[in-house]
Amino acid sequence: MPITKRWYLGTSNYDPVSRARPDDDIENERHSVRVLVTGGAGFIGSHLVEQLIKREDQVVVLDDLSTGSVENLRHAQSICDFEVVEGSVTDELLVDSLVQECDAILHMAAAVGVKLVMDRPLESFQTNVRGTEVVVEAADRHSVKVLVASTSEVYGKNRSGVFSEDSDFVYGPTSVTRWTYALSKATDEVIAYYYFLEKGLSTVIFRLFNTVGPRQSGDFGMVLPRFVRQALSGAPLTVHGNGTQKRCFCHVEDAVRGILSLLDEPRAIGGTFNIGSTEEISIIDAAKRVIEETGSSSEIQLIDYLDVYGAGFEDIPRRVPDISKISNLTGWKPTREMDYIIQSVIESVSSELVL
Repeated sequence: MPITKRWYLGTSNYDPVSRARPDDDIENERHSVRVLVTGGAGFIGSHLVEQLIKREDQVVVLDDLSTGSVENLRHAQSICDFEVVEGSVTDELLVDSLVQECDAILHMAAAVGVKLVMDRPLESFQTNVRGTEVVVEAADRHSVKVLVASTSEVYGKNRSGVFSEDSDFVYGPTSVTRWTYALSKATDEVIAYYYFLEKGLSTVIFRLFNTVGPRQSGDFGMVLPRFVRQALSGAPLTVHGNGTQKRCFCHVEDAVRGILSLLDEPRAIGGTFNIGSTEEISIIDAAKRVIEETGSSSEIQLIDYLDVYGAGFEDIPRRVPDISKISNLTGWKPTREMDYIIQSVIESVSSELVL
C-alpha cells in the first residue's frame, strides 16, 4: 500500500475545516472554494497555489515530489496555512479521500520535460494517463469540477504554425519516442472531454504553450533556465539543432491568470483552451538575448539532437497559439513580454546560485 505523508505549511495553526471570514465582511465578494492542486509543488503548480491563497481560497496540495519541491511552496507558506500531502496521483484511495473534501481540482501533476520523457517514455506515459484517469474518476464520483492541464505538444508535428483548439493533431509512429508525451496528454484530454460529454462532469482542458518563469528547473529540458544558468556560469549556451525553431514563451504569472480565469468561468465547462503568448522568438535569438541581458561572455554552441536525446527525436520548427477563444470568453491576454520574462528568470536563477 502506498505510503503518504501529510503536513501543514503556514504561519499559524491550520484549521482544515474553514478559513471563512466573519459574516460582517464585505458583501458580494466571491465565495472561497477549497481547491485540490495535484502537482502543486511543481513549477506552475506552486504559482497556482500562491495565487489561490492570495485570493483567499483554501488549498490542498498533492505531490509526490519527484520533480516538484516543498521549497517551491515557501512563498505561499508566508501568506497563509495550507495542507500538503506527499503521495502519488495514481493512488486511488488517497486521491478519492482528497477529492471528496474539495470544490474543484486543478490537475497539474504529470511527467514533464523533454529530457525526462525521452529517458523514461513508458513511465512518463503511464504516469500521465493513469494519473488523469484516477483524478477524473474521483471527480466524477463526487461531482467536483476538474481542470486538466494539457500542452501545445498535443498538436504534434502539424506544420500550420499557428494552432487553434480545433487544429489537427499530427504524430509520427509510436516507435518514435518523441511522441509519447504528446500522445499521453492527448489521451488525458480524451478522458476529461468524454467524462463531460457522456457523464456530465464539469471538466475544462487547457493547453499550455512554453510557460516560463521563477522556480522552473532547466534539469528536464526547459530551455530558458538552462540558458540563464549557463550564461551566469560562463559556460557555452547549448542550442539544440540549428536554433531557427521558433517558440512563444509565456510568463507563469500570465499563465496562472489564464488558468484561474477558466476556473472562475462557468461557460468554460466542456471546453478546451490554448494559454500562451503570441510573441515569437527563435531559440538562437533567445540565447543571444540571455547573453546580452546577463552581460555574459559565453558563446553559443550548436548541438545535434541526436547527441542530446539519441535516436527518436523530432522537433517542430514553429508553434504559436491562437488565444482568441480564451480571450473572447474571459478577457484573458498575456501581458509579460520577452524582456520581462528573461529578467525574471535571471533573477530567479541568480538567487538560487547564491544559496
